Amino acid sequence: MTATLTDVTGTYTLDVAHSRIGFSARHAMVTKVRGAFNDFAGTIVLDGANPSNSSAELSIQVASIDTRNEQRDGHLRTNDFFDAPSFPEITYKSTSIEQLDEENFRVTGDLTIKGVTKSIVVDWEFAGLATDPYGNVRAGFEGKATLNRTDFGIAFNAALETGGVLVSEKINLEFEVSAIRQAA
Repeated sequence: MTATLTDVTGTYTLDVAHSRIGFSARHAMVTKVRGAFNDFAGTIVLDGANPSNSSAELSIQVASIDTRNEQRDGHLRTNDFFDAPSFPEITYKSTSIEQLDEENFRVTGDLTIKGVTKSIVVDWEFAGLATDPYGNVRAGFEGKATLNRTDFGIAFNAALETGGVLVSEKINLEFEVSAIRQAA
């Protein structure tokens, strides 16, 4: 059975074990470094009859950054990048939701990194609704956005001998979300 938007109405919490909040950045102008945050929490309130009444909130623990390289992760936690001791959390709170078609949505919201808040747009695709073997109703979503890290005061870089810089300013965000509907 295919889920309709009305079927998704409810309040959901992110299932961290089955969700991913990732990013990629160009490194040395020739390749991409990918990473993720492993500790986060979020709530989504979905109104299937009127998606513009929906909302989402997310908090990410900066210290949970994971690029599969401990030395790089340690550097990313310093003031050169995220300054995790002073700004331990990244937050996002939706301000508007626009339905583009049956499966695609544009969510605008306030993203706060290092104490700087900027509005960003995340494009989302509704991946489906299912009941898992434990009776949980799950909604799946995939999202993506692009931001300029210098807009948030993350300006560290190094010039390369061949021209260009070590780390791109453009960061691609990638979201794969499994959210569990809470009991009414």
